[in-house]
Amino acid sequence: MTQKTITLADDLTITRMGYGAMQLAGPGVFGPPKDRDQAIAVLREAVELGVTHIDTSDFYGPTVVNELIKEALHPYPADLHIVTKVGARRGSDASWNPALEPDDLKAAVHENLEHLDLDVLDVVNLRSMTHDGGGEESIAEPFTALAELQQEGLIRHLGLSGVTITQIREAQAIAPVVTVQNLYNLVQRHDDDVVDFCAAENIAFASFFPLGGFTPLQSETLAKVATRLNASPQQVALAWLLQRSTTSIVIPGTSTLAHLRENVAAADLVLPPDALTELNAIGA
Repeated sequence: MTQKTITLADDLTITRMGYGAMQLAGPGVFGPPKDRDQAIAVLREAVELGVTHIDTSDFYGPTVVNELIKEALHPYPADLHIVTKVGARRGSDASWNPALEPDDLKAAVHENLEHLDLDVLDVVNLRSMTHDGGGEESIAEPFTALAELQQEGLIRHLGLSGVTITQIREAQAIAPVVTVQNLYNLVQRHDDDVVDFCAAENIAFASFFPLGGFTPLQSETLAKVATRLNASPQQVALAWLLQRSTTSIVIPGTSTLAHLRENVAAADLVLPPDALTELNAIGA
């Protein structure tokens, strides 16, 4: 049986099946949702289904998603942990722009606190530009800025997004890292080494776009395994990620109740050895 929760610090135990709130914004993760009432309902249903880990950012919308989370769930359940990220801003044309200067990061943390109506953020991930083709730049200065905000009591724990092992080690020399959030799924496995490193360091590895994101996963092998297991391909892909390592967590996003329930049910799906062998071969 796959472990349902993971403990990353004395005050941070989360469900390995999380919920990614990005899709609650409008097209291109910009502007308001098409159906605000349904967005609120999805957030409330996620918590009712036992999810204790919601991933968000103030640049989703921007501000739209955090304001939806506050409207739907505040005051927050004691066991609910909200993970946010900083390091980018949205332009008026919906562009994604780096915002990694210390002043930018400080402002972003305060904006997340305001829009979520929190006094302290459970986890803040620093979004690197490495996975966006920005190169493996040093993250020491921006991560130090977040560590200082942690020392001020505005952040409980720190994480990273879109990083390499070298950057994780660089951050660890400054402050503890509890989560790493990179692009990774059944088909896109460029970060196999990062997954294994995080497991060895007891760092949660959160797969963003676990189902392929804007280009959904397509695999004949995945479809055949899903049919044999009487599950959907999406459920099998999520179950594979949860069994990939002891610290793997997933944050699938959806704006519909049906897909949310299907995703959460994947946490109960245990893939037999023959299925794992077939699925592992997809990325070989």
